[in-house]
Amino acid sequence: MAQITAKDDGLPCSDVGAWTEDKHTLVALYDRLFSTGMKKKWPTRVYIDLYAGPGFVRVRGTNRMIVGSPLLALGVPDPFDKYVFCESDPALLSALEKRVSRLFPKAHARFVLGDCNEKIEEVCANIPSASKDHGVLTFCFVDPYDISIKFSTVRRLSSYYMDFLFLLAVHMDANRNLEHYLNPNNSKIEEFLGLPDWRERWRIAEGQGTSFPRYLAEDYSGQMEKLGYLPAPWDKMKQVRSDERNLPLYRLALFSRHRVAYEYWDDVLRYSSNQRTLFEG
Repeated sequence: MAQITAKDDGLPCSDVGAWTEDKHTLVALYDRLFSTGMKKKWPTRVYIDLYAGPGFVRVRGTNRMIVGSPLLALGVPDPFDKYVFCESDPALLSALEKRVSRLFPKAHARFVLGDCNEKIEEVCANIPSASKDHGVLTFCFVDPYDISIKFSTVRRLSSYYMDFLFLLAVHMDANRNLEHYLNPNNSKIEEFLGLPDWRERWRIAEGQGTSFPRYLAEDYSGQMEKLGYLPAPWDKMKQVRSDERNLPLYRLALFSRHRVAYEYWDDVLRYSSNQRTLFEG
């Protein structure tokens, strides 16, 4: 695995909460298990990051910098055959492109500027074509700050053989803004879930004692099942909390059509529970 140290290189970077480091540790472990485990099973492996960022990020309120998800994915021992990075901020995407060029000059990487929901066809155009004799497996990391990822975007990507790891901002965005989203004129959760009748479904779940974050996560899982993905139980969605007040922020949820991916995810969850490296002995 390529060892990268994040440091100020004069290029733009984003400010993030300290908890991001724990998130990146889990994501990097899954990247490693997935890329190595699938190396001999699939002729072509593709990595997509829909909210890529600049590659280096700074922990808010400090001068400490950490490596972002795109560079972590590039640094795995068995690199993916192709990388597609989408980012809406032109300055951040330019910084990422320069860092990738400097740190991983041989990587087959493509960069898509814009909101992934609007640029989804350009993202898809960068996925290599599969054939009967040449399979293509894609791993897509979806890491927005809120619930801005539209289910129509996910549905389009699911037409490929693709696994997803989502940050579901069901605590930090959806739960905090519930009254705002309940307004009939607000379509954000309808677009997030792909369910026009979500308000009625939520009222039923609420009456059964279900919390709003859990309702959203479980309905999301149900929508993914309709696309052919295996169910992702609530207790297998890794909760990440804030450092300052220990409040729940979001859930990391894996979706795959094959049980092996969930075995890898179980390994990651065990690591997060006992804090021992997955790769000891």
